[in-house]
Amino acid sequence: MENQSLKRPELLLPVGTKEMAMAAIHNGADAIFMGMPGFNARGRSYDFQIDEVKEIIDTCHLYGVKVNMAFNILMFQSELQKAIDVLEKVLPLKPDALIVQDIGLIRLIRQMAPNQRIHGSTQMSISNAEAINWLDDMGIQRFVLARENSLKEIQAIKMATDKEIEVFVHGALCVSYSGQCFTSEGIGGRSANRGQCAQSCRFNYEMYVDEEKRDLGSKSFLVSPQDLCGINEVPSLLESGVDCFKIEGRLKTPEYVATAARSFDEAINSAQRNLAPKNPILLKKQMATAFSRGFFSGWFHGVDHQRLVEGTFSAHRGFEFGKITKVKDNSLEVEISEEHAQQGLKADFIQAGDGILWVYQDRNGQSAEKGGFVFAVKTLNPRRFELEFSREISLNEVFVGARVFYNHDKDLKRDVALSVEDKQRKKRLPVSVHAEASLGKPLKVTYSDGQYTVTGFSENLCEPAKNKGLNSLDLREELFALMGSTFRGEQFTSEIDGSTPLFLPNKQVKELRQQLVKELTDLRIQNGPVHELVPTPIVGEWIEKNKTTARTNAGVKLNLLLREKGQVEDFVNAVKNGELTTDGLNLVILDFEFGLDFEPSLNLLRENGIKVAIATTRILKPNEHRNVKHLHNLKPDAILARNLGAVQYLQANGYQGQILGDFSLNVTNHLTSQYLLDKGLHSLCLGYDLNNIQVSELIQAGQAERFEVTAYQYMPSFHMEHCVFAAFLSKGSSFKDCGKPCEKHQVKLKDQFGNWHQIKPDQECRNTMYNGKSQSAARYIKEWESAGLGYIRYEALKERSSELITKIRGHLDFINGKKELDSLIKDLGNVESYGLSESHFQREKEYQSRKK
Repeated sequence: MENQSLKRPELLLPVGTKEMAMAAIHNGADAIFMGMPGFNARGRSYDFQIDEVKEIIDTCHLYGVKVNMAFNILMFQSELQKAIDVLEKVLPLKPDALIVQDIGLIRLIRQMAPNQRIHGSTQMSISNAEAINWLDDMGIQRFVLARENSLKEIQAIKMATDKEIEVFVHGALCVSYSGQCFTSEGIGGRSANRGQCAQSCRFNYEMYVDEEKRDLGSKSFLVSPQDLCGINEVPSLLESGVDCFKIEGRLKTPEYVATAARSFDEAINSAQRNLAPKNPILLKKQMATAFSRGFFSGWFHGVDHQRLVEGTFSAHRGFEFGKITKVKDNSLEVEISEEHAQQGLKADFIQAGDGILWVYQDRNGQSAEKGGFVFAVKTLNPRRFELEFSREISLNEVFVGARVFYNHDKDLKRDVALSVEDKQRKKRLPVSVHAEASLGKPLKVTYSDGQYTVTGFSENLCEPAKNKGLNSLDLREELFALMGSTFRGEQFTSEIDGSTPLFLPNKQVKELRQQLVKELTDLRIQNGPVHELVPTPIVGEWIEKNKTTARTNAGVKLNLLLREKGQVEDFVNAVKNGELTTDGLNLVILDFEFGLDFEPSLNLLRENGIKVAIATTRILKPNEHRNVKHLHNLKPDAILARNLGAVQYLQANGYQGQILGDFSLNVTNHLTSQYLLDKGLHSLCLGYDLNNIQVSELIQAGQAERFEVTAYQYMPSFHMEHCVFAAFLSKGSSFKDCGKPCEKHQVKLKDQFGNWHQIKPDQECRNTMYNGKSQSAARYIKEWESAGLGYIRYEALKERSSELITKIRGHLDFINGKKELDSLIKDLGNVESYGLSESHFQREKEYQSRKK
């Protein structure tokens, strides 16, 4: 029996090509999402032309599939007009929703098309209901939650808001919170917030613990999560009231889209009937064959640091199903694992022509891979079979015990093609047909698809028949002749005058059917009225009107961020003994791993007349309010808010100090900055995706005296729920059983290009990876100051004693006119272990993928 209380969530599939769109339509998708032309958050995917967007939208609407356009990148100041231009072309095509990250862009869309539906992207880093409620005035109808939210957290968020909730259920997992990854930016000048992710989480890394290299055996992909597969969690997600199941993968294939759509469609339908899918292991097999780095439930059940990152690979391997038990001349005996056998997997799923991969330990103890196409299969028993290969594939005894993966289904590509091309298999929409025939009147026929109804009349009138007259069976056959259309006849009713046999040429019935099918098709493609757009000149005037032209030139001040209690003590001692002056210092920001250190550091600074701010964590989840509550109770002069949920909490609970917005709010245009400042934030640290020119353009357009630029730092790269300490320095799955190695050790990672990265945990055990090479914006500070910039920031990481004081003094002397630029850069370079760069500030050309 169907559980009526469990509504069907929208099943949303990724589309990077027209072929992927067709695979989604004909394999169970309720909606698709695709990139906005020219502003694609998947920079390596195909960039659709406007006419291609129209073709896909029209086709989807014909089949009753919604289209969400992903406009989920940050907008720079100079791009606002370009955004208007593309919206003018796309909005008349009637996309069902726009998926947006940038607050300023949301405001712009609302100004252009007040009734356009908008979904808040996962790039907004939304992981709590407070942020959703704080953004209520933006009119966002749906929010895509962070992938890191657990089932319990998703349920809590859904219960605390009336907005729609969208959740990722399948696909690749970014190790970093979406919208909070700056690794590609820091290493190669490629912004993940601009669709240019360099896949840095899939790199090889070496681990150094307390400056010594740690031998991790075959594990080198230390921040590469397995792929998410939440098909087992479908019933729980339905019970939580999730409105949309999202599948990641615009860079994948039609086969990936089709298998994921089929599998989750079946799982949803089964859950609504309180049933389990017939063969869940086979659903996973077909999805994993299309693409898999290994399947895991992600964070749906909370953190599990021993399972999220497998560590030995980062690319597609397929479906793991067993181990090699015996090696012969040109064949391998393989046994299905006990777990898969219990789930119903039998040794009959592999056919000749399929592809197999096996992973083994070579004679040096290193992980290695080999594979090939199966030549023949011999079943030995339900769990064991022998796979024969071409003699060109050399087999070795070292393969015994190897993990075996099914990674190529020879029939899959053809099967997916048939799902789109075969008239018996492709999606067709049910219609009901009603016919009325009376003597002396035209035949009246009505087609209805449940959404639209069309009615037409024959050209001729019904006449008395000389022989056999019109009858219900013949009319049904002709009016149901819909094989060449999008429709299929489901219900037929008729009212035929039985007083005398009626005649009408069959050609007229056929022409009437063709006419009505075309009308119904056109209505579905038309998909209702076009949203009225505000004229471009008016929108342009609005953008200009919201700029700030008034300037104050009070001079730039320094905000100093310290990450350890010992750094605070070093700083205060330097002030006391005269090594440092606080002239030009605005405040000191405390950003500690341990909350117990806040109060003594706060008191120490205040005793010396120094204004103090304390930073929140980057992420706030349900039931994590204790940290922000602790900051509120300490009553610092200011709180550095790193997420909108913290802003909402502080304002709702009457915090009297200044609320400062951090870089993690991703401010890159004046429409965003104005919104945040108007809602009570005192100042804003500009986003880390801006180069020096873009910073200048934003300073000139916004309230510059309330802007802050991080002028010296070690770029925070990944911000992760994944804990490197627990995963590789313990056997624990969470803070409850990991033994807290982060309190005993310092950890650095070295990537495959030789770059160093420091790992630091926060109060919720989330890890941030920092680029080992510092970056400086010193060259641009004076220019920005002349344009009215209010603050610069120096963020310390691990510096202590003389190195810390040298950097603080250098920046204070520079902004106070006591030190020249060259002298500052020389001083900074002299104390750096891995060099000094200008990083993203000097990037003046947008990265373009060579794969385009």
